[in-house]
Amino acid sequence: MTETTANVALLALGVCAILVALTILGEVLRARQPAGRANPVLDTYQTRVESWWVIVVLVSLALLAGRAGAVILSLFASFAALREFLTLTTKTRADHLSLALAFFAVLPVQYLFVWLGWTGAFTVFIPVYAFLLLPVVSALRGESRRFLVRVAETQWALMICVYCLSHVPALLTLRIEDADDGPVLLIAFLFLTVQFGDLLDYFFGRRIGRHKIAPDLSPKTREGMACGIACAALIGAGLHWITPFCLFGAAAMAALISAAGMMGHLVFAAIKRDKGVRDWSHLIPGQGGVMDQLDSVMFAAPVFYHVTRLIWG
Repeated sequence: MTETTANVALLALGVCAILVALTILGEVLRARQPAGRANPVLDTYQTRVESWWVIVVLVSLALLAGRAGAVILSLFASFAALREFLTLTTKTRADHLSLALAFFAVLPVQYLFVWLGWTGAFTVFIPVYAFLLLPVVSALRGESRRFLVRVAETQWALMICVYCLSHVPALLTLRIEDADDGPVLLIAFLFLTVQFGDLLDYFFGRRIGRHKIAPDLSPKTREGMACGIACAALIGAGLHWITPFCLFGAAAMAALISAAGMMGHLVFAAIKRDKGVRDWSHLIPGQGGVMDQLDSVMFAAPVFYHVTRLIWG
């Protein structure tokens, strides 16, 4: 067993212990509820903890498999997320070819570039070449009705669901000093700080939150967000041993990506409100879809990748 494998296993056990404690806490709070009386806040909290169990198992298996596992898991997550997003967008028959190219050409090519470690290719492929190519494909079909809306929604979907999410396995392509097996545990750092920050933002926002950030979009509060970011920073500091960052650097990075993730959650809340839906899909019973679980990670991943590459790469 290599040192990286041992660290992944140790980290997975530690996270499982935390999730056991959070699950027990939820059950204790549920037992204190009056019989026959529902508590939506507690139900949502329990749902998020349950989704965390699934995420921890999948991410742990992917990390143990190395770059191949991370790329394959992210590719399937991108495919599912892209499907959820595009299901809610405006499309006509003239867009069928461009949609097929998005799913079966742009998406796999993006992850092929990540797999090969071609940094220059995967960082510009979607924002430049797919951005220019797909509108041409749609325009050649001769349908101008709501053309700009159709094209913009497809490009936005690719940027978020494929480009941003592909930065998760792209972390393994970074060359960082004293990380001989590749910075595998940076993926664990990203997920743990962002997701726990979200969970604690929700918990404290319901407990002590008073001032909503965007009342018409989301129940997020300033107090909950501040507590979530602060807790994420503490978690990041505690996990600095799995990163190339110093104690302060890990705390600052965790706070940064947690804040980015929360802003991403707010953006997706606005999109869902605009489309008139509560969840992106019903893929995960009672918990929505892939987008509902990974919206924060999608916003945080490129920020984490580029800041890490700029300072420590």
